[in-house]
Amino acid sequence: MAFPKVNPTQTEAWKLLSTHFSEMKDMKMQDLFSENPSRAQQFSITWNDFFVDYSKNRITEKTQKLLLQLAEEVQLKEAIEAQFSGLHINETEDRAVGHTQLRNFRKLPKEVAEALQKMKSFSEEIISGNWKGYTGKPITHIVNIGIGGSDLGPDMVCEALRYYKNQLEVHFVSNVDGDHVMESIKDLDPETTLFIIVSKTFTTQETLTNAQTIRNWFLEKASEKDVAKHFVAVSTNLEAVSNFGIASQNMFPMWDWVGGRFSLWSTVGLSIACAVGYQNFEDLLKGAHEMDIHFKETPFQENIPVTLALLSVWYNNFFNAESECIVPYSQYLNKLVAYLQQGIMESNGKSVDRNGNAIDYQTGTIVWGSTGTNAQHAFFQLIHQGTKLIPTDFIAFADSLYANKDHQNKLLANCIAQTEALLQGTYGSEVENNFKNFEGNKPTNTLLIKKLTPKSLGSLIAMYEHKLFVQGIVWNIFSYDQWGVELGKKLAKGTLYAIENKNVTQIYNGSTKQLLKKL
Repeated sequence: MAFPKVNPTQTEAWKLLSTHFSEMKDMKMQDLFSENPSRAQQFSITWNDFFVDYSKNRITEKTQKLLLQLAEEVQLKEAIEAQFSGLHINETEDRAVGHTQLRNFRKLPKEVAEALQKMKSFSEEIISGNWKGYTGKPITHIVNIGIGGSDLGPDMVCEALRYYKNQLEVHFVSNVDGDHVMESIKDLDPETTLFIIVSKTFTTQETLTNAQTIRNWFLEKASEKDVAKHFVAVSTNLEAVSNFGIASQNMFPMWDWVGGRFSLWSTVGLSIACAVGYQNFEDLLKGAHEMDIHFKETPFQENIPVTLALLSVWYNNFFNAESECIVPYSQYLNKLVAYLQQGIMESNGKSVDRNGNAIDYQTGTIVWGSTGTNAQHAFFQLIHQGTKLIPTDFIAFADSLYANKDHQNKLLANCIAQTEALLQGTYGSEVENNFKNFEGNKPTNTLLIKKLTPKSLGSLIAMYEHKLFVQGIVWNIFSYDQWGVELGKKLAKGTLYAIENKNVTQIYNGSTKQLLKKL
């Protein structure tokens, strides 16, 4: 099975969409709703506890038909089958992309099943208090040491599922900024703190620097032999982990067919299992798997990730909308946007296609946002009355967790009202002056989910994973490598040498040399 490599701009659908865009660019959604009383029902999808309303978009039946034709012509169906079959679709690194295998409990790879069992036993030991530190006290605090996917995913999920947390306090250290590290650990008790070092190769500069600094801090009161009771590792480098002082039985495996930004479903999620309990972690995985099945088996017209991705392509490549905004109406999801920024922008920030050719059309979108209602009092003015077109996803939960009806009613009222205001504006109404004129006609998707549970969160995260995959297929790029990340790391070695040795003779750029001399 060959992985598709179709230039989207050469398809018949792309040409038809270009012509169609000239018909649609000045179309008012307000008129589309007036002309079609059943528009809201026509452009919405119900699945499990999810209701997705995408009727407030600048599309017609014809738009949808042409976008679906584009999906067919770029061979999206074949691409989905290739990913789920284990084909090495990450061709530049010669790797399969198997994060969906981590959550398919009917067909778990043997090594994954064993790792999950180990996570279950370990997390239960920690939570129950059976795991004792070097002075015989149970663990009360956990610090996850990682960066990128080894930090953003677990941190986001632990925050999102805070309602379900147990007595353990979980902290995250990622930035190599020493002030951040010391600030994070200064009030911790080494006798009752467990450190989880997450690094596939156990060579990542930021993670290893932070881990070594924390190890030195720990050894101010403890001895070398005590390291084994307070440090565990998620890694593939057994020798380096052992040299650090971590017992082999306290090392959790990683696999090269799981990319960092898709790794929270793996042993990288150990901190999640400790924070909310293994069963909730497993429910998170099962929710993601349900979305996997939906994505893989549902016809594209009723397929949530496919629909959202094709809408994104429509705005990015025809309306020239450079960014997408994501606004969750739940403070629990205040770290979701940062997580999705890595997932989406690191995946689809590419300018070379799958054939190795330079691209002459737009690819990855800029992803940004914050939580509602805070965002309404910050950047919403730009979306409402600014000159940029910014498609926005609104994410809301019908039921609150603490069942405070008054707050929840006001939260949901704001969420729905904002989508209405962005659609309608002051269109058809008289206003006092131009300053109070709102054009409306601003596109939004509303994702209304029954309740924030581990399962629904898993489905939501997986939905965005599959959305970015579809975007990448349409744009004919490899979404699962990230070569752009590597160059800065490489150059940092030279600048670090210059800083440590006060020697800039090997630095050739005048600006860089000047900055280094100022240090």
